[in-house]
Amino acid sequence: MITTTIFPGRYVQGYDAVQLLGEEMARLGKRALLLVDPFVSQNLLPSFLPAVQAQVEAQVETFGGECSDEEIDRLTALGRSAKMEMVVGVGGGKALDTAKATAYALGVPVMVVPTIASTDAPCSALSVIYTVDGEFKRYLLLPTNPTVVLVDTRIVAQAPVRFLVSGIGDALATVFEARSCQAKYAGNMTGRLGSMTAYALAELCYETLLTYGEQAVAACAEHVVTLALEKVVEASTLLSGLGFESGGLAAAHAIHNGLTALAGTHHYFHGEKVAIGVLASLFISGQDPDVIDDVYGFCEAIGLPTTLAGIGLGDASDADLMLAAEKACAPGETIYNEPSPITPLAVFQALKAADVEGRRRKG
Repeated sequence: MITTTIFPGRYVQGYDAVQLLGEEMARLGKRALLLVDPFVSQNLLPSFLPAVQAQVEAQVETFGGECSDEEIDRLTALGRSAKMEMVVGVGGGKALDTAKATAYALGVPVMVVPTIASTDAPCSALSVIYTVDGEFKRYLLLPTNPTVVLVDTRIVAQAPVRFLVSGIGDALATVFEARSCQAKYAGNMTGRLGSMTAYALAELCYETLLTYGEQAVAACAEHVVTLALEKVVEASTLLSGLGFESGGLAAAHAIHNGLTALAGTHHYFHGEKVAIGVLASLFISGQDPDVIDDVYGFCEAIGLPTTLAGIGLGDASDADLMLAAEKACAPGETIYNEPSPITPLAVFQALKAADVEGRRRKG
């Protein structure tokens, strides 16, 4: 039996860590394509660009909004014409995925700097590609993880707390999907079995979220950095990234992908939809009532959605939900890493059951 575990080359986290960006970039080369999302361009760039330019030559480009093939092609052409030696992405998850995909196309190292802790995307050798309209299209599996991941918790704490809550929702899936893959002997994102280390990190991720999640959300709501916030940011960025990639994906993320086919979900964050996928997966995998109660209670405590209405599907018809279920069960989807039999009808029923339980608890 061969197991494979993959990691980013370097992980840097802490208060004001962005001031080290130029120093970290200089380790990789002299010419950089610096991809920033619109918020970073307008609000954060002046605070760190001078330090970057003191170390390397950086061409700043603003992210177009979707990690689409069209945006990747645009940036690749720019990087190739300017003979860039690295790509650095600063912003949210889709901007970082775009930076990773662009660096891969150019054959150069990539550094990612998440400004929100809203997904576990930063550390992975993966980009999630969407259509220009925001519908899931495919996974792009990359040959290497980012060379550097740098997280400034001061910046993370200044973002609206909903981003952190979304990241916790994404990370909440990690342990349940890793457990399913372990039970099924299903491959992780490398196609090989996960290691003891990967499964242990997934468990640590879950334990950290449940122990410190409420405190971290409270701190972020007040825009302060505390030990609890540092731990939860690390859990939702590093631990979850390592756990999902080397432990494996299963139902929760496949259900997320199916839900993106419904237009009502498009204004909701990735982690919010993954949280609904987690709740549905509890019914697919037949979790004990105590586990279901713990997960629903945690979601309620930090503000994650527990009903379909919470992701814009309060008026969704059964036909809509069956469409999402069918998309979740597309050939090759990670839902088949679940140990239990999988059909679109089973997913449809799990979505309905998760919604009913969420509404019952609301009273």
